[in-house]
Amino acid sequence: MDMGAFSISLAVKDIHASRDFYEKLGFTQFGGNIDQNYLIMKSGDQLIGLFQGMFEKNILTFNPKWDSNAQTVEGLPDVRDIQRDLKAKGIALIEEADESSSGPAFITLEDPDGNPILIDQHI
Repeated sequence: MDMGAFSISLAVKDIHASRDFYEKLGFTQFGGNIDQNYLIMKSGDQLIGLFQGMFEKNILTFNPKWDSNAQTVEGLPDVRDIQRDLKAKGIALIEEADESSSGPAFITLEDPDGNPILIDQHI
């Protein structure tokens, strides 16, 4: 199942130092606001989110219906379709989307090692 754009969301201690470091690796600011303690950095199709003080652990992030340029991709499953598929496969969800809703929604789960996964649909 294609879950859309993939990125890693990093819980950083110093967003300025992290931005400077990833810029040296060739990443440029793609989104976010450093004054609000978050940036989305991009290099080619690779995305890294830098988040200071927003969560404790790094998070694997998928954005259904989006490509790596934050453009809508028709034909990709809705987050609620992904939710139904994961539940049918016996995967426990921590947070679920409202099945009766449409549009933006998210679900969260953890892999067997406790790594958080966010499936966050913005459209």
